[in-house]
Amino acid sequence: MSAIETAPVANHAGAAARSEIRRLLREPSAVIGATIILFFVVLAVFASWIAPYDPNSPDWMAIRAAPGAAHWFGTDDLGRDVLSRVIFGTQASLGAGLVSVTVAVLIGLPLGLMAGYFGGLIDMVISRLADALLACPFLVLAIALAAFLGPSLQNAMIAIGISAVPVFVRVARAETLVVCTEDYIAAARSQGLGHLAILIGQVLPNVLAPTIVQATLTMAIAVLAEASLAFLGLGQLPPAPSWGAMLDVARQFLGEAPWMAFWPGLAIIALVIGFNLMGDGLNDALNPRR
Repeated sequence: MSAIETAPVANHAGAAARSEIRRLLREPSAVIGATIILFFVVLAVFASWIAPYDPNSPDWMAIRAAPGAAHWFGTDDLGRDVLSRVIFGTQASLGAGLVSVTVAVLIGLPLGLMAGYFGGLIDMVISRLADALLACPFLVLAIALAAFLGPSLQNAMIAIGISAVPVFVRVARAETLVVCTEDYIAAARSQGLGHLAILIGQVLPNVLAPTIVQATLTMAIAVLAEASLAFLGLGQLPPAPSWGAMLDVARQFLGEAPWMAFWPGLAIIALVIGFNLMGDGLNDALNPRR
């Protein structure tokens, strides 16, 4: 195909991408959510430069010290700086969310595409497996898998990712069923295109938008799940900082040192709100029905 023939296609794709970006920037929720997420990403990436202290270094002369000039967020039961531990805890929460959602998408998206496209026995087997996993509450399933695999951040990521697979199976399957009724799919089949070519070239691009929205919303759930597993001793192992583990320790000193629970709790709430706002904004910008 000549450059003259491909240029309009490239220009059209570029214009469509710019239009979607402009729609996204016009969504206040998406902008606010992206700002919050970017703030925590900067904290996670540059934690070593931003944190004023070593997160695991105790100060025996300042045990459970109230917030002040030396320690802006106070210290914990071992004299460790709460601000530094909150900053470094961002790495565990964002890492768990990103890895677990990536695992869920890589497993759930292909299975959902196959179930919706081929139907029949394949659809029945995949859908029943997804329904069986969905019958168990998300957090309960994640706790059971994490307990089976053993306490560690890596195992918590795997447990959260597997628990989120059924959601992406259902989303991908539903969108694939809608796409497969379109005329261009029938046209592609009439031209002799194979199943793999149709799935990758025609179906997948139309399923990506709702999958991205669901992935953003699932990131918020994954952050909460990681904090919950760490709170129960099934996530990030001490002394490595984790927001959930910090809350677990802080509950013993709520009356004496409430700041130990306030700051990691506030960080969890802010990050979850950021992902939810970003997901809502993406849905408004990418949903053609809107």
